[in-house]
Amino acid sequence: MRPAKSTQAHKTDQLAELVCSNSLKSEQENTAPWLLKEELRRLDSLLIGTIAPRTRVPAGHALTVDRDIFAADVTRMMEADPAIEIRREEITSLDFVQYDPGAICIVATGPLTSNAMAQDIARLTGAERLYFYDSISPIVDAESIDLSVAFRASRYGKSLDGTDDYLNCPFDKPQYEAFLDALLAAESVPAHIEDDRLLHQLPAETAGSEIEHVRFFEACLPIEEIARRGRDTLRFGPMKPMGLTDPRTGRRPYAVVQLRQENARAGSYNLVGFQNHMRFGEQQKVLRMIPGLARAEILRYGQVHRNTYINGPALLTATLQLKTQLNIFFAGQISGVEGYVESIATGLIAGRAAAALAAGESVQAFPRQTAMGSLCAYVTGADPANYQPANITFDLLPKLENPPRDKKVRQTEVCRRALAALETYLLAPVP
Repeated sequence: MRPAKSTQAHKTDQLAELVCSNSLKSEQENTAPWLLKEELRRLDSLLIGTIAPRTRVPAGHALTVDRDIFAADVTRMMEADPAIEIRREEITSLDFVQYDPGAICIVATGPLTSNAMAQDIARLTGAERLYFYDSISPIVDAESIDLSVAFRASRYGKSLDGTDDYLNCPFDKPQYEAFLDALLAAESVPAHIEDDRLLHQLPAETAGSEIEHVRFFEACLPIEEIARRGRDTLRFGPMKPMGLTDPRTGRRPYAVVQLRQENARAGSYNLVGFQNHMRFGEQQKVLRMIPGLARAEILRYGQVHRNTYINGPALLTATLQLKTQLNIFFAGQISGVEGYVESIATGLIAGRAAAALAAGESVQAFPRQTAMGSLCAYVTGADPANYQPANITFDLLPKLENPPRDKKVRQTEVCRRALAALETYLLAPVP
């Protein structure tokens, strides 16, 4: 619908605009995020197999992209494809497909689904709409970082090409304690309760509720929420100093903030794991207490936005079809996954299934042993009473019958089994 109608988080009219982070997670072999991406590559994923590699920026073992070039590449390729028609308008209803059994539709409206469409999806599914709050990390201008304080290093010296891909801002204990006090005292921005009040017919008095009363996605908590759980939680979370040595002291810092390159020209850096919901003036004051960022120019402040998703286990089949209407598919974060790669994966799964349906073929679920199949199994088979979106982890995949005691060996075998199952699935004749 952009740019005719914008969202709380997007800034451009580009397709596939990455807003929360520019990282597509680990590329370290035999990790769960790597396995999901490897399966996507073997399925000829345009985003993971083609566009992400050519828009990549240094980030250690993570597959991290220049978000502007990435989105521009996707947009250009979609616009150039003669089979694709792009309409820049808001769709507010699924009536056009609901009452046409021959039509096939994939609903991939994302975590920032507009209110009108969210209400229509709630009507169509007959289920209460779910949502949680997600947050965005700040971005600073590279030239405003004090490189006499911040040092280049990857944890334990690990990176794909042997280079030091991160800038690290080291804290001693007094600096950390002062930073923590300022962070906990900072004023937060109220949540976008007004949108929720309108969607759920909540009483008018809830419009003034503060953001502390809303739900956050546990894997992407604002730093203030983490800090409230204890004075050392940040040091053992996004500010952990493990695997790093400050060259000025020759010792491991008490805490550290890592900065990850945002674009190909290294003109800006993202504060890794530093999503927050402080007011902009408070952010500037608090973030400039980070060693090396005393004169930081903040190009994008941290923000909070609402993520919308349906209750997949109650509503979807293992092939992401709506149980009550098999010609309607759900994909992306609205289907009940969390993360860019997971969203890409469900898009590819729904796309393949919709193509099979259109061709009159049997719609086949991915094998349970694969990351793709396990992700769908969670989205459609978890407990619907307490459903929360999930990233891909080994916990979602089936356990080995006789698992090796060594964790790395165990994970390597799970990945080998998954890729073998995928190959068998792809070679099987179409029913």
